[in-house]
Amino acid sequence: MEDKYIWGTGRRKNAVARVRICSGTGEIKINNRTVEDYFPRLIWQSQVMQSLKTAGMEGRVDVFVNASGGGLTGQAGAVRMGIARALEKMNPELHSALKKDGLLTRDPRMVERKKFGQKGARGKRQYSKR
Repeated sequence: MEDKYIWGTGRRKNAVARVRICSGTGEIKINNRTVEDYFPRLIWQSQVMQSLKTAGMEGRVDVFVNASGGGLTGQAGAVRMGIARALEKMNPELHSALKKDGLLTRDPRMVERKKFGQKGARGKRQYSKR
């Protein structure tokens, strides 16, 4: 394993993923656990692998992730973005392919806040006509 790591940070909702990549055998560790162990659903696992598939770097780089905050859906999106940013730093020629698949764009959607006098963000009391 090389000493030279390339860093990338991904964020989604309230989740943050700090990603280190280096050339290697394709090992992926998230908080010192495998992808299958950390993300039990296939949709989350495929989301994590999406950046590597788009760049064609599966099995050629080792990925080490420190993910925190939010839930597993947000963390999977954050990891995807962090890997994409790190791959772009590693090889700037991948920018157009990653950008085309929307992997470098921060998803701005956040949870809407609860308003006072209401049950939730949008839920209001039932209106009575009579």
